[in-house]
Amino acid sequence: MEIDRIELLSVGVDVGTSTSHLAFSNLVLKRDEQSVSRPFRICERNILYEGEIIDTPLLADNTIDISKLVTFFKEEYKRAGMDPEAIQTGAVIVTGETARKQNAKKIVEALSNDAGKFVAATAGANFESLLTAMGSGATARSKDYNKTILSCDVGGGTSNIAISKNGEVLSTSCICVGGRLLAFDFEGRIEKIDEPAKKVMAHIGLSYDIGDQIPEEDIGKIAGEFAEVLLEVITGPANSLLARALMVTDDLNFPDNIDEYSFSGGVAELIYGNNGDYRDMGPALAKKLNFLTPKLPSPVVEPKNKIRATVIGAGAYSLSISGSSGFMDKKILFPIRNVPVIRVDVDASRLSVEHVISQINVSFKRFDLTEGEEITALYFKDPVRAYYPELELFAKSIEAALPNSIDNNIPIILVFKKDIACSVGNVIRRETGLRTNLLSLDELTLKEGDWIDIGEPLVAGQVFPVTVKSLVFNRN
Repeated sequence: MEIDRIELLSVGVDVGTSTSHLAFSNLVLKRDEQSVSRPFRICERNILYEGEIIDTPLLADNTIDISKLVTFFKEEYKRAGMDPEAIQTGAVIVTGETARKQNAKKIVEALSNDAGKFVAATAGANFESLLTAMGSGATARSKDYNKTILSCDVGGGTSNIAISKNGEVLSTSCICVGGRLLAFDFEGRIEKIDEPAKKVMAHIGLSYDIGDQIPEEDIGKIAGEFAEVLLEVITGPANSLLARALMVTDDLNFPDNIDEYSFSGGVAELIYGNNGDYRDMGPALAKKLNFLTPKLPSPVVEPKNKIRATVIGAGAYSLSISGSSGFMDKKILFPIRNVPVIRVDVDASRLSVEHVISQINVSFKRFDLTEGEEITALYFKDPVRAYYPELELFAKSIEAALPNSIDNNIPIILVFKKDIACSVGNVIRRETGLRTNLLSLDELTLKEGDWIDIGEPLVAGQVFPVTVKSLVFNRN
């Protein structure tokens, strides 16, 4: 009997500049009866548990206290009544300034090992912007009300911005504006100044250091400058020298108009009138933003989720599902984590062994990678028709292009945008010497620069949960 419905238990973990927390979601997948291949689509996302929020623990050397974090999240599992072995998908999001701490990668490894079978590690600024737009409810609202919405998640170290229209995120951006960039001790002395705050101080002619007492008036001046810069970015383009100096990503691609603006993140709790004081610049920044937002050309609306936007986005929106016609060798072990996606531009009208080999070689060179040294995912949009002679030619081209990967027993991962993975996999096995270590997936939309995690197959070894992400561990 064919399975038409799947339920997955997902976890989202957010380790941010100021706070850390998690959320559990139940994801319901059903077959798309409107598609010929009837792939599974996520049709429901239900939040089961929203955990406690703690200050992200730091050690004396300003790195993350991994032990405390892992202990906290284990306790959260117990409070939620969740068995780590029952978790089937999800994401660990190390965000904002936290992602740039020297032990960020260790955080991800520790949390991934303890959080369940398949938890992805993600920390890209654009990816976080997408997740906050979805997790706050802005993207869904853009579809429900037929509006173009600019959402801005103002956190501890960064502000993640996205433009949503018709239920899709059109553009994302990120700038170093956050409430925790300047923080104080209980006596009001400065105990933390991050580099963006130093840039703003220098820009307006202020000079303070750790341990200094700073007047409330000057805190307001610094916060005001951050607020002005953020408003410049969300109304676009960011032209001032200070704005450009604080940008983490490229500027937004603006549509003709923005119908609504919304704010999420920890600072947004204060923008919309909630209480909270973490002994940082957050309250002053919220006050300045409230003063400036009436200047926006469209109204500001309050989103469904504010401080929990990232963690809800991570748990409920980070997952993609492959098509129902995947192909895999049973010797491959899952999950497969942190696989770089390499786009291969094969033109079906020019299909030949030489053309495929040439395009694969060009793609490896574009990433400064050497074929056969590490696992990669080769992504093809429409390389071959479902016609046996052409499939055989494509199969032999793949074998000829990846000799070192085959010799070194590195899994060969082929990903296709169109519904052709099973056909390609079967022909490769039948017509080439590549008999093992092959995984072929389809009906996934990826882009160059993405990384993916692939979880254990869900239905008859053919449907795979795939978390698409971007990593910034190697940022300078």
